[in-house]
Amino acid sequence: MRMEVSAERRENTGVVAVRGRIDHLNATAFHDALKPYLEGCRDGNGLVLDLSGLDYISSAGLRIFMIAAKQVRTGNGRIAVAQMQPLVREIFEISHFHLVYEIFSTLDEGVAALGRAVEITAA
Repeated sequence: MRMEVSAERRENTGVVAVRGRIDHLNATAFHDALKPYLEGCRDGNGLVLDLSGLDYISSAGLRIFMIAAKQVRTGNGRIAVAQMQPLVREIFEISHFHLVYEIFSTLDEGVAALGRAVEITAA
């Protein structure tokens, strides 16, 4: 299955939906697709990665997630994941990525949490 990335803006938060698989064959393409959204995630701005359509992630994909988290934190932004499939959640937990990313059960929860952070920072 191919990997697809789409994006939208909800409230004050960017949302990037990832569908398919992220593995060694497309990890670089995933990073390239994610880059513009990571660059906009600065100064308290948030980005939620909707993983409801992500079926599998390999270590090459996890590397991109680590790079993304570091980049966002360096720019003083916030990044989270939402709606993980059970296999992807298990991979995140085994790899200790649940300690790197805020994880939300629903997209609405993630958007609300990161949106509040922008409002608090701006006040």
